[in-house]
Amino acid sequence: MGADGSVRGVPALRLATRGSPLALRQTAIVTELLQAAHPGLEVEPVVVRTRGDRDATSPLDQIGGQGVFVTEVEAAVTDGRADAAVHSAKDMTSVLPPHLVVGAVPPRADPRDGLVGCTLVDLPAGALVATGSARRRAQLAYLRPDLVFADLRGNMARRVDAAGAGGVTAVVVAVAALERLGWADRLSDALDPMHVLPQAGQGAIAVQCRVDDEGTRALLRPIDHRLSHRALRAERAVLAALGGSCTVPVGAFAEEHPSGSTKLRVHGLVAAADGHRLIRLSRRGDDPEVMGAEVARALLEGGAAAIDGFAPSAAAP
Repeated sequence: MGADGSVRGVPALRLATRGSPLALRQTAIVTELLQAAHPGLEVEPVVVRTRGDRDATSPLDQIGGQGVFVTEVEAAVTDGRADAAVHSAKDMTSVLPPHLVVGAVPPRADPRDGLVGCTLVDLPAGALVATGSARRRAQLAYLRPDLVFADLRGNMARRVDAAGAGGVTAVVVAVAALERLGWADRLSDALDPMHVLPQAGQGAIAVQCRVDDEGTRALLRPIDHRLSHRALRAERAVLAALGGSCTVPVGAFAEEHPSGSTKLRVHGLVAAADGHRLIRLSRRGDDPEVMGAEVARALLEGGAAAIDGFAPSAAAP
């Protein structure tokens, strides 16, 4: 530690973040990990209000789609207001700006989707389920064609509170979000990822910095969890190989192969918006990017490109 209280010449590490309770909690998690790895390091949050935060009612695909929660946070790193940015990895675009890199992925939390208000098996016929995610809606419609869906956006408190109100029987949320906010007791059902495939990066935190900022990259290395980072690389590669993103629901999930080797099992999904058609498959191998691209190629060859609305432009999470 330097005479000015700095660690490795950094007086304070500035972390750009959204201002939602979940984003601030995730930034606190990163801060705790950094300070455990670098005793004496000062960490300062830099709160950025994104377009997705300013407009909490419009469907995401109408206000920018994937990336609507990260672009302005990334800009704080690009222009020097912050040294690094803390993102929910699932919000990131599949292709990063060339001057930015994911410097660390801390240990991943539960990647599954969950229901608040009712379990999947207990949802009555014709139940109203609220979610702002086309991916979740398509897969639940495939499993339960009788369900009716309502769009729902906003912070986690608003979404959780919607369960049981206004005729809504259940709300779909990320299990990791509930756990990080200390609301695990509100969870009614955690959905098997082989039934409802998660969004790429769900449950993971990505800490992004400038490619040429070696000081920050060095600070981030000790908090990087190799297995979580490998899985995220594979999942993001699925999206990238589908054309950056696409206008139909897409899911990707990578996990260690049960053999305990270095192999990953990478799952991918492309579905029609109404859930009437769904293509899901998996492949296993060692290289995250290679496996992600292979899964995407197999999805396309298996008919994904023929699904109505498929186009490499704006992902439906």
